[in-house]
Amino acid sequence: MSKKGKNKNAAMYQGTGAKVGRVSALVMVVIWILFAALMYYLFLPAMNVHSVGMWLYVILVLMAPATCLIMLWYGIYKPYTYQGNGIAKPAGIALLGTFAVLVLLGICSLTGAKIFHAQSYASIMQPQECVFTEDLDQASAVSQIALMDTDSAILLGNREIGSLSELVSQYDVSENYSQIDYNGTPLKVSALDYAGFFKYCGNKDNGVPGYVKVDPVGQNATYVSLDTGMQYVPSAYFSKDLARHMRFQYPAKIFGNLHFEIDEDGKPFYVASVYDYTIGVFGGETVQGAIVCDAVTGESTYYDLAEVPRWVDMVFDGDLLAEQYNWYGKLSNGFMNSIFGKKGCKKCSETVFYDEDGEESYYGSNYGYVAKDGDIWIYTGVTSVNDDASNIGFILSNERTGETHYYNISGADESSAMSAAEGEVQEKGYQASFPSLINVDEQPTYIMVLKDASGIVKLYAMVNVESYNVVTTATTLDDCFKKYRALLGTDTAEESDEVAGQEVPEEPEETVTVETESMTFVISRIQYADVDGNTYVYYADEAGTIYCQKFADDPTCMMRQEGDTITVECALENGVYRIYP
Repeated sequence: MSKKGKNKNAAMYQGTGAKVGRVSALVMVVIWILFAALMYYLFLPAMNVHSVGMWLYVILVLMAPATCLIMLWYGIYKPYTYQGNGIAKPAGIALLGTFAVLVLLGICSLTGAKIFHAQSYASIMQPQECVFTEDLDQASAVSQIALMDTDSAILLGNREIGSLSELVSQYDVSENYSQIDYNGTPLKVSALDYAGFFKYCGNKDNGVPGYVKVDPVGQNATYVSLDTGMQYVPSAYFSKDLARHMRFQYPAKIFGNLHFEIDEDGKPFYVASVYDYTIGVFGGETVQGAIVCDAVTGESTYYDLAEVPRWVDMVFDGDLLAEQYNWYGKLSNGFMNSIFGKKGCKKCSETVFYDEDGEESYYGSNYGYVAKDGDIWIYTGVTSVNDDASNIGFILSNERTGETHYYNISGADESSAMSAAEGEVQEKGYQASFPSLINVDEQPTYIMVLKDASGIVKLYAMVNVESYNVVTTATTLDDCFKKYRALLGTDTAEESDEVAGQEVPEEPEETVTVETESMTFVISRIQYADVDGNTYVYYADEAGTIYCQKFADDPTCMMRQEGDTITVECALENGVYRIYP
């Protein structure tokens, strides 16, 4: 072929290649736009510079077209041209832009690092030091004590719905129970969920018909049927999906902790906390407000933190409150001190969490709930960072406002109290729930339930915070209170059967002189009993000898533990060595 013919063919191929490249590029741009829209619809990132999701979305949207353009260049355009610069250049720019965004993301992460802002992190939460007996009312009404954990609530809720044949095949009870204060009474609530996509398609016009209320004191569940079904719920799809519905209304808000609540009239709502990052770009997470969505109509309202309605109970979730206190406890004396010296460092106490198979999953902060002043407060102990199985104090944090109170009371941590309660009935193999904290006759007290292997509540238990040797169990809350007060010597109970078969020696008259002898022994067992309104402490040594002491004679005997070696003055009376002060 002549030179002129070759040049003509090359020009033709080049023109064809350029035309194909332009059409292909246009197609790719359309695909890119559709892809970006689909990713936004599926992942719903907040269009906010503080949102990690937005940054990941940008990277994904940049990387995908860059890859496609490179494939287009090598697979379609390059065979028709000798230059190949028309598509290669934008592909390179896309890759360079993706790399630049990744570098910028790393820099933004460093701007909020704790090593640079220790004091700022420590100042996000400012606990108020309060007096326990003044701040927490006497636990005279057992109806104010929320003891049931979520696992027990799930069992009761499923049992209640299982009895309603018209619902059980179409709906499930959500396992995301919320602890709320309902007209002054603690309550756990959870909405029904569609039992899958096809069940949603068949019931979407009627919506979710109701929700479940679980009484944590009475240990019973009630199904509440609504006149009009809930249309906007987490288990719905497409535009009725609650998170998608709220995202389209508030595209720039960073929200989470999406949960179900009811107002004082029993009307259903979903509440989402709105987060803010106050240190750098991604650091110093806290709550700036909440979005409250009517589950029936979908109408949503944003409230700043100070304006959140009084009936809303959970704006700050417990995990965030525990994390913020850990920032305060560990970083108040500087970042380097939190790593090396650890002077004055403290943290929320931690427990072991287990997975569905009963295997140890992770070790982290845990907390209970306390109903106080019409709000729900989380309770957790505070311990040193050395994990010494004892608390140096504890906190109550308001889940609506974030207000936190600190109480300087040392004693056993929650895990030790749970073990002490389980030890009382160790032959039964019951497991203790995470305890709540109450004030019983000005004594800080752990209170919890003991459950069998199937998760059914069998007993209630109370353990003294300052001395976990003072522990009692009973089948009802009232009996548990009565027995516990008897141990404290603050109740006028009848003769206790705590130490069966042992006679309590009569107290000598004041004019009688009792000859005593000094005895030293190792405590192998401790037991408390109430006789005629007086609390007695019984010790057994390794040989089985019994010693008896009146609690009022020496209140510090509460601090004694099994394994301690003590020396006492005592006299043998009715087969028991009576200890005298």
